[in-house]
Amino acid sequence: MSDAIRPATEADLPSITAIYGDAVQTSTVSFETDPPSLDEMTRRFRILRDGGFPYLVAVRDGAVIGYAYAGPYHQRAAYRSTVEDSIYVARDARGGGIGGALLAALIAACERIDFRAMVAIIAESGSPASTALHARLGFTPVGTLAGVGYKHGRWLDVTLMQRPLGPARGTPPTRLGG
Repeated sequence: MSDAIRPATEADLPSITAIYGDAVQTSTVSFETDPPSLDEMTRRFRILRDGGFPYLVAVRDGAVIGYAYAGPYHQRAAYRSTVEDSIYVARDARGGGIGGALLAALIAACERIDFRAMVAIIAESGSPASTALHARLGFTPVGTLAGVGYKHGRWLDVTLMQRPLGPARGTPPTRLGG
């Protein structure tokens, strides 16, 4: 097997949409309750790409098996150097290190374009593997929001984790803000 991580393209979006749709329908890793259409996923992809945010795919033997992207943590200008990460791996590829490889590549891509902090918003109970993955890559827990989501018949907590990027708070940001 040959795995590679590369920037996502619009040609990858049907696979990305399928991976995300499965996560939305079968898990609590996303708080969306209805899988978005290919058109909606294309719209979201274009917004991130046009905003200069990294969006990556993991490919095995020519097939997309996972993806990760960084997006704005919040829209206000003062947050311009902070991103939120998102990582999704196809069900049959989980547990084999793809998530870690995607997150490591995403961190490196964000540091290259001078983001200074990355935040992980990890949907509840259900994600001990995600919490452990983020911890292995330098994220520390910074809080829990109790019972802020309701999905699949239960209330869900959110764990917040944070990781400094590059020089972090050591120097002023270089990213332009509005």
